Amino acid sequence: MGHRLSRIYTRTGDTGDTGLGDGTRLPKDHPRIEAIGTVDELNAAIGLVLTHALPAPTRETLTTVQHRLFDIGGELSLPGYRPESKAFPARHTSDLERFLDELNSRLPPLREFILPGGTPPAAACHLARTVCRRAERRLVALQHTEEINPHILGYINRLSDLLFVLARTLTREQGKTETQWHSPRGQR
Repeated sequence: MGHRLSRIYTRTGDTGDTGLGDGTRLPKDHPRIEAIGTVDELNAAIGLVLTHALPAPTRETLTTVQHRLFDIGGELSLPGYRPESKAFPARHTSDLERFLDELNSRLPPLREFILPGGTPPAAACHLARTVCRRAERRLVALQHTEEINPHILGYINRLSDLLFVLARTLTREQGKTETQWHSPRGQR
C-alpha cells in the first residue's frame, strides 16, 4: 500500500468546506460532516478507554469497534447509500450484542439510575457513551435528509449500551461500587 497521507494539510478546507470520498465538497457544518466528525470523536473517546488496563476480551472488542467506526466514517464519506453494497452489515451489531449480553449477565439488575464515574476506565466509558449518543443524534439528523445504511444506526445504538454495561463491569471488577442517583422525590 502506498502512502495515504503524504501531506497533512492541503489548505482546501480553509474556506469552511471539506471534501468527501467521492470528491463532493460540503460545508463543514453540513449534517453529513457533523455525523462523520462525531463518529471520529467517538473513536477518539474509545481510544481513551483503551489507554487503561482492560481485560483482554474488552480490549479486543473495543479495538474491533475502532475499526468498525472507521468503516462507518468511510461509508458516510460516500453519499448515496446503496443497499446492494452491504458495506456495513448487520452482523457487526450482532457481534456487539453477544459481548454485551455476556457482560450484562454478570451484573446485578439496576434498581436506580447510576451517576457516571466509578473508576478512571469506567468514567472514560461513560464519556465515550455520551459521545456515542451524540453520534447517534447526528446520524438521525442526517437520515432526515439523506438515506444512510440502517445497520449503522443499530450499531451505534448498541455500542452506547455496551459502553454503559462496560462501565458498570469495570467499576465492579476494580472492587468499587456504583453511585446511585437519589431523586429529591418532589423537592425542588
